[in-house]
Amino acid sequence: MAIDLSDYEKGAAFDGDYDEALAKVQKRLAHVQAAHIVHARRSVIAFEGWDAAGKGGIIQRLTAEWDPRHFEVWPISAPTDEEKARHFLWRFWNRLPGNREIAVFDRTWYGRVLVERVEGFCTEKEWRRAYDEINEFEAQQKDSGTTIIKLFIHITQETQDDRLRSRLQHPWKRWKTGADDFRNRARRADYLDAMHDMFGRTDTRWAPWTVIDGNNKKAARIKALNYIVDRLEKAVPMEPPPISEKLAELARSQFGDDIKLD
Repeated sequence: MAIDLSDYEKGAAFDGDYDEALAKVQKRLAHVQAAHIVHARRSVIAFEGWDAAGKGGIIQRLTAEWDPRHFEVWPISAPTDEEKARHFLWRFWNRLPGNREIAVFDRTWYGRVLVERVEGFCTEKEWRRAYDEINEFEAQQKDSGTTIIKLFIHITQETQDDRLRSRLQHPWKRWKTGADDFRNRARRADYLDAMHDMFGRTDTRWAPWTVIDGNNKKAARIKALNYIVDRLEKAVPMEPPPISEKLAELARSQFGDDIKLD
């Protein structure tokens, strides 16, 4: 079934105790990261969405209970001159996770078929070719054992405008907003066309898209985090490995035979 962003604009408030729900899902996420570490698994969590959609807030809560040694958040901005001199996927290959790692992308390789397409930063031939290149790139990661989760955080124009105004009126949040936000806002119809094509061409069985209604921040955070942890729990073994005999013997020698190691 084709993805229609207008289906994700209700902005319903979170029904329940937000703090309790957040703590519960973050505990599950902490276990999922531990499973990645002990079972040598790797995952990519990719976020796309409108400016001011709340991607950063979701990522902050996603990683809040994670060990920083085993994950990386990659905020993707305009490519450098060095990156422009290479294939557009080169800079993303260099940021892929290794075993025991999770990589979180705040914007992604889909910039080629979104902002670069709309703003004319690449040729039509380049962005049209990119759909197949992206699908093959993601299939390679999946085939090599990397779990890929792709989320698009959607908000209405009204919600975006309210959040941009709020940022501008807050002295310590103005840094989040720049001229690019307003340039992109002015071309919303063009971006919607590009997003429609993106979903149609890259919503694959090995790397499907999931859209989150971001018009209510708390509801969006819980929805996104639960979706991520549900997917990851199915992708990695969630049973901890048994303790090694060597470590068990060392523990008993220090703490006595009554220590519980099951």
